Amino acid sequence: MRMIAIISGTNRPGSNTRKVVAHLESLYRELKVVTQLVDLAHLPPAIFDPGSYAEKPAAFKPFADTVLAAKGLVIVTPEYNGGVPGVLKYFIDMLKFPESFEAKPVCFVGLSAGMWGALRPVEQLQQIFGYRNAYLYPERVFLPGIHGLLTEVGAITDPKLVERLAEQAKGFAGFVGKLSS
Repeated sequence: MRMIAIISGTNRPGSNTRKVVAHLESLYRELKVVTQLVDLAHLPPAIFDPGSYAEKPAAFKPFADTVLAAKGLVIVTPEYNGGVPGVLKYFIDMLKFPESFEAKPVCFVGLSAGMWGALRPVEQLQQIFGYRNAYLYPERVFLPGIHGLLTEVGAITDPKLVERLAEQAKGFAGFVGKLSS
């Protein structure tokens, strides 16, 4: 199987999103699936210049190339004010159209401080990726009350959620394999 990119959907330093991404990376490693992290906390400042709409800065190329090379994408999004973090939507907008997501398998994990676990942003992203003709993996995982679900070192404390994430990873890896063969 070729590489699956895991997108950490915020640029907030020390985010819980990044901690969940680390857990997902270990799950895919156990499955012997190659992953590559796309951490929006490391986006080059030049991408936020309005001129980037016309010409992307060279420092953005590794981010765009990772998405283009990926056989599947796992989007891990927090909920900010009932929606997708602005930086994640902006990142999507900066990627090549249509080839970045056309016929690409995409999977979603949402996390929030509230009780819905980022249901709204995941549904928003499903609409965006559906519009971009991606193949949406139907098994979403939501992590509500994220502050109470993580230990100091970022381990997820709820065994049922750990199991759901593992099942999602296994299923998505198979989904990607079938669609890219």
